[in-house]
Amino acid sequence: MKSAKLVAAPGCYPTGAILALAPAVKKGLIKPDIIIDSKSGISGAGRSLNLTTHYAEANEDTTAYALGGHRHLPEITQELKLLNPGSLPSITFIPHLTPMTRGILTTAYASLVKGKIAAGKKGEEELLNLYIDFYKNEPFVKVVAASPHTKHTWGSNYCYIHPAIDHRTNRLIAISAIDNLVKGAAGQAVQDMNIMLGLPETMGLESLAVYP
Repeated sequence: MKSAKLVAAPGCYPTGAILALAPAVKKGLIKPDIIIDSKSGISGAGRSLNLTTHYAEANEDTTAYALGGHRHLPEITQELKLLNPGSLPSITFIPHLTPMTRGILTTAYASLVKGKIAAGKKGEEELLNLYIDFYKNEPFVKVVAASPHTKHTWGSNYCYIHPAIDHRTNRLIAISAIDNLVKGAAGQAVQDMNIMLGLPETMGLESLAVYP
């Protein structure tokens, strides 16, 4: 990136989904059949007039959309495949519109590959340590001990991730929370710009979330 003249920042949905799954995909912990459920605030639709984002329509309402395929799905698939070229991910991605101004909560599900991780509590510890080690040099990605809230990231460039295991079904559950207008958009664009200009990557981006 330091020598690039043009850099494209990921979309908001791909940011949350890819960061949630990247360590597990890179390590080959999960099978390629992946389900991604993402819930976004209304600001993700922009400011143009749209019936579904009018206050009276969106307030006290939650709905799934783009059931036939979302425009961000190819980007998610492309980047997860690059992390593990030996595996071709088969992804079902369903976005949801929720009655909040900003934020994206993503929950990703995938079956664990047998023998790749220990059973029981030890497997949970291995998974958490894998994620912590994967993101140890990333200033804006934090692996947390409990499921994050979108409000934890409100107005910040941080992404909070919590990986877990459903032992009954032997599935990975990876949850991420971001502010769709900062980490999901302008914030990471500034982060890219800082790198390209040789500035500290975190410059202007270390503000904490406005919480609660």
